[in-house]
Formats: sequence, C-alpha cells, structure tokens
Amino acid sequence: MEKALIEAIQTNFPRVFSVIKRYGKSSFSVDYDKEADVLYISFNPGEKATEAEIYSDDVILRKKGREIIGITLLHASEFLGE
Repeated sequence: MEKALIEAIQTNFPRVFSVIKRYGKSSFSVDYDKEADVLYISFNPGEKATEAEIYSDDVILRKKGREIIGITLLHASEFLGE
C-alpha cells in the first residue's frame, strides 16, 4: 500500500506543482474528505476566504478580495477520474 501511494504521488505531483508554481503560489495544502468526496486545495493555508465563486458544477474558487486562496473540488473522485 505504501509503495503504491508513494509511486502515485511521484507520478502525478510534478504536474500539480508546475501549475501551482506557474500561478505564483509559494505554498499550498491539500485535504481530502473521503466521506463527502471533496478535495480542498489551499494556497494560503490558515487564511480564511471572504467570498466564494462558483466556477462550475464541481469547482468552487475561494477568494479573499481578488486573490484566489483556494479551490474546492466537489465529487473529487469523479473529477480526478477515480
């Protein structure tokens, strides 16, 4: 199990990291709620959003002013092809 998890992260993480870096984010955290099947990506961990913008049926942008501080992916397993 551990080996499969590490290999999956090593295979997929570079793409995620390059996108986050390209948009000038210096830190981020990822949390997954298995029961709700929701993936939370926070670019400013610990910072609270002041508003949320629905991007699509399954994607919510969390913002503070004009800055995107996080993304919420609903139905994450479907979105990520799991």
